[in-house]
Amino acid sequence: MSDIPAYERDPTLTRLDTQVLSTGAARSRPFVILADTILYPEGGGQPADRGTVGGVEVLDVQKAEGAIRHFLTGPVPSGPVTVELDWARRFDHMQQHTGQHLLTAVADARFGWHTTAFHLGEWTCDIELDTPGITAEQTAELEEAVAAEIRAARPVTVRRVSPEAYEGMRVRSRGLPEGHTGDVRLVEIEGIDVTTCGGTHCRSTSEIEALKLLGAESMRGGTRLSWVAGGRLRHLLEAHHLRSARLRELMGTSDDETVARVAAKLEELKNAMRAVRGLEEELATASAAGLAGQAGTVLTAHWPGRDLPFLQRVAREAVRLAPDRVAFLTAGEGDQGAFVLAAGEAADIDVQVTGTQVAEVLGGRGGGSGKIFQGKARNLGRREEAARAILGGG
Repeated sequence: MSDIPAYERDPTLTRLDTQVLSTGAARSRPFVILADTILYPEGGGQPADRGTVGGVEVLDVQKAEGAIRHFLTGPVPSGPVTVELDWARRFDHMQQHTGQHLLTAVADARFGWHTTAFHLGEWTCDIELDTPGITAEQTAELEEAVAAEIRAARPVTVRRVSPEAYEGMRVRSRGLPEGHTGDVRLVEIEGIDVTTCGGTHCRSTSEIEALKLLGAESMRGGTRLSWVAGGRLRHLLEAHHLRSARLRELMGTSDDETVARVAAKLEELKNAMRAVRGLEEELATASAAGLAGQAGTVLTAHWPGRDLPFLQRVAREAVRLAPDRVAFLTAGEGDQGAFVLAAGEAADIDVQVTGTQVAEVLGGRGGGSGKIFQGKARNLGRREEAARAILGGG
């Protein structure tokens, strides 16, 4: 049997009959080591494949201690097994990875930008370039140059060379893995790029289908360039189209007018919120005045539809108007409540001690400082009992 695993010999294989060599567990996860595998282990910026081994789902594939571990969801099989590959996931990774090789090579050849990192994410991909910034014109030029090479359907081939041959070649590489021995694996895009890589790739740039640059941001003195390729680009376009259709429906406008209409609606919302805040301030002031006119040492009130910030505004104003009294205010319904305990400057009460007692009665918790204590209330039905506790604390 070849020392080169099946995923490298033929990355289009989706089914393989092989043998379980050994089993084990790591971090409480069972794994098997196979005589051969079509499942790619995570590495080189490319995520691990998914699939099944003997009908058991594979959660992860990792290289460890010179072997490839297939981590499984269930009982570990033994003896002869069939390995099946999640081809949709694999082909997506092949499109993204080959797209990265092409994008990196074109960016280097066209602008002299070297790739320092590559990340193949769940939804988008990115590379980091050693340039402090990219203009919109350069982005457009780079994208069009990549598109031209995709249309050219350049063959993508893999070969291995001896260390001696490798030393004499012009190869794009960020260096071999530490401790590497033996032949060096090269991936070549005909006429464009030769690089060291252990991942899986398309057979031609045409299989990338298309590549779209999504944006650039400065970081660590360089630039992170985000993009998608192949099926991801079609899925992204579909998602944007459906979202735009929904926005058109909601806003009652065309695509060209949607942004302006949304901006106008947001401005209307800001104005409305500003007016609401003004009305809430007026309501809080009026409520505080009404409370200050109450008889008794403890001023109490409850608002089912208000929140903690409203209670705080009312409480502060109420004890300002009645400095010798205590305000105990609640808001909300059921177990989703809030409370505030506030004392005027002349009130003889330890608000922090009493507030802790009130929180306990209300089944909640809270905190504060000085003359105010606030928190959550899980049992608003005990408001009167809490008010009596305040009188006792006074």
